[in-house]
Amino acid sequence: MPPIARRMLLALPALSCPALAQTARPLVLLVPFAPGGASDIAARAFSSRMAERQGRPVVVENRPGANGQLAARILARAAPDGQTLLVGSIGVFALNTVLSRNPGYDPLTDFAPVMLAITTPNILVVNTRRVPARDLPGLVAWMRANPAEVSHATSGIGSSPHLTMELFTQRTGTEAQHVPARGGATAVMDLVAGTVPLSFQGLGSVIGPVREGRLRALFVTAPARAPLLPDVPTAAEAGLPDFEVGSWQAVMAPAGTPAAMRAQLAEEITSILREPAVSGPLEAGGYTVVGGTPEEYDAFQRAEIARWRRVAEASGIVLD
Repeated sequence: MPPIARRMLLALPALSCPALAQTARPLVLLVPFAPGGASDIAARAFSSRMAERQGRPVVVENRPGANGQLAARILARAAPDGQTLLVGSIGVFALNTVLSRNPGYDPLTDFAPVMLAITTPNILVVNTRRVPARDLPGLVAWMRANPAEVSHATSGIGSSPHLTMELFTQRTGTEAQHVPARGGATAVMDLVAGTVPLSFQGLGSVIGPVREGRLRALFVTAPARAPLLPDVPTAAEAGLPDFEVGSWQAVMAPAGTPAAMRAQLAEEITSILREPAVSGPLEAGGYTVVGGTPEEYDAFQRAEIARWRRVAEASGIVLD
């Protein structure tokens, strides 16, 4: 588990005050993946400060399953009273609806936007014991020469790392067997252990193993180099132009949640995320704090859905 994830786990507010529990309902932050991944990190980054500000428990509830669809369905059935929110990923809020014939929810009609929390570029990493390549041409040559050995780990079918690898293999004329895990943290553990040789992962998820030399970073899918890994080239510098892909985590409420309530939540969460004590650890972990209004996130989400729908149609990937 990344160090930042351990710090956020320790920040989970205690529920040991009976008087508070009797006078104020807990705010539930649903997380659609196992502890330790980016969605979990985002939720725990602001949960304890929200509890302090609001004077009530704020509970981070991990509900992994079906690439985030389980938690999403729970949110779709929740009362639109601001007491239940979903802190989820690009997969939950954009990719599932593009790739699944029946995800059990529609992120544009069953949810109401709150705000975009954090973003991070994806980074192509390889296990140093299994892959000798040190650059993009070397990796492509290795993949073509060793097709039986090429597999990649992701947080699940239809996740951002999955679609990024699909786009990569289309662009490079290579193939890679998909090995989905139960979450981003599990995928990274499989990658570090050498169960799978390569993967696209969010930058924040692999900073530690890269610095320790257990994983080798070949390029980052951003327009500029990442300050935390300044020696790692961008995709364009590595030889793959127009390959900018990012993962993101956002906050959503059930459909029908009043606009004024969502605006207030967005303002409060944005304020917390921008506090140096919160933004500092996030940025050190490779994440960029965004924040903003429900309207800004709504426009961003719709653009992402349209973008990935084009990729899905070209690839033919479906979840069911």
